[in-house]
Amino acid sequence: MTKTSRKLVLIFFFVTGGPPASFCGAQAQPNQLDDHIALRLVVDDWVTNAETHVMRVADAMPEDKYSFAPAGAGFKGVRTFAQQLKHLAANNYYQAAIMLAQEPPEGTKGEVGPDSVKSKAEVMMYVKGSFESLHRAVATVDEKNVEHPIPGTSGTWQRSSVGRTVDAVAHSFNHYGQLVEYLRMNNIVPPDSR
Repeated sequence: MTKTSRKLVLIFFFVTGGPPASFCGAQAQPNQLDDHIALRLVVDDWVTNAETHVMRVADAMPEDKYSFAPAGAGFKGVRTFAQQLKHLAANNYYQAAIMLAQEPPEGTKGEVGPDSVKSKAEVMMYVKGSFESLHRAVATVDEKNVEHPIPGTSGTWQRSSVGRTVDAVAHSFNHYGQLVEYLRMNNIVPPDSR
């Protein structure tokens, strides 16, 4: 792993609150990982971590509450539960498309998701598909391209596949926190608190 790659991993851990469980010994067994852990594997494990948390919260909310949005002072115009998930997923699809040099899918540039995605099952499939897109994109990261900018991009993290993945995971966890609050407002104990 290059010096820059190590720095990116450390920044990633700082932004997201630490390494995923598999790197803390919860899943990894001794001698299972060799001396070289590809950055791609570390980053992909973070995508899996975000996916697991988000999908459990999405499943915990009953379908009739997918239209729930907090009301009252300070909540004017906030997204519904379904809109939060679609927004999160649209960002995932968008970041993956940039990494794969593909045209972003419908509804991702404005990060709202397609209007046709409405039911709980459709929203969950859309979110699941967005994480699958991220996994495909992360699979293209290797030692040769990790430090090379994505053609047609500008900025610092915006030019890097790892930076775009960090954005998607951090963004997912930001909305995960909001989704947990939506569950609590509906007297539902979030899965990670059970």
